[in-house]
Amino acid sequence: MRLPDLEAWAIFASVVDHRSFSGAADAIGISKATASKAVSRLELHLGQSLFHRTSRRLTLTENGKALAEHAGRILAEARAAEEAARDAAIAPTGLIRLAAPMTLGLLYLSDIIADFITANPGIEIDLQLSDARVDIVAEGYDIAVRVADLPDSSLRARRLGPVTTHIVAAPAYLAKHGTPTHPAQLGEHACLAYTNVTGPWRFFGPDGQEAAVRPAGPVRANSGDALLPALRLGLGIALLPDFIVGKDLAAGTLVTILADWRTAPAALHLMTPPGTLRPARVEALLTFLGDQLRPICTQTD
Repeated sequence: MRLPDLEAWAIFASVVDHRSFSGAADAIGISKATASKAVSRLELHLGQSLFHRTSRRLTLTENGKALAEHAGRILAEARAAEEAARDAAIAPTGLIRLAAPMTLGLLYLSDIIADFITANPGIEIDLQLSDARVDIVAEGYDIAVRVADLPDSSLRARRLGPVTTHIVAAPAYLAKHGTPTHPAQLGEHACLAYTNVTGPWRFFGPDGQEAAVRPAGPVRANSGDALLPALRLGLGIALLPDFIVGKDLAAGTLVTILADWRTAPAALHLMTPPGTLRPARVEALLTFLGDQLRPICTQTD
């Protein structure tokens, strides 16, 4: 059986990353002609074109698009294997790209990362905070922190524990507009929507009842934390996780409603790209994040 042309696959992945043969060649340390010949060799073996080539532009064919992720995995696995061998003898070093939700990052991760870097001075971390869901593979992240009820995925997920979400409002809002006793009544109220959570709010009540409501109201935001001022001023009702509204609930500036109804399940996860091999620096951060973030979840059990 003929062995795969791993060098050609790796060069193809690099050309995809750099969007040019010359950029890939410079990054790898080979000539542009060598990079081009390797991809042509792979195309000949596969019997299909991977790129549309013009004098001005290089774009992936549909077949190329389908195979680019596989090539990226091959390159990542090879790099991880080499790094694992090196890391067995030396302290972990290098860059880790980490994505996390904005509020969770500001409340917890900034301190956690400072402690981690103090203990691992050879590691660098590029932390990107956004409540938007990132494509870990396409955007080149090593780890992503997510609070969600995750669908099936080729990504690897390490579940740290449940995260409670609450339906909340300010006492002033409820005094003026009344307190809903059933999720269906939320349609008559101003709801403040967290736009990165698509679809309706789903509820599970006593005796197996279920309900779904599409929120509508005066404020929408792609950050849950950004809804807090409007909530505190009594402008509406919101569905938010405990780590965002917990302090307001304890202080009484916000209160929980529909306490007999459970919201859709959510949990805190550490997500990594497909594949079983990871550099030691990534494994070290995964372990550290798990140990430091897990108490956020156990408070909600």
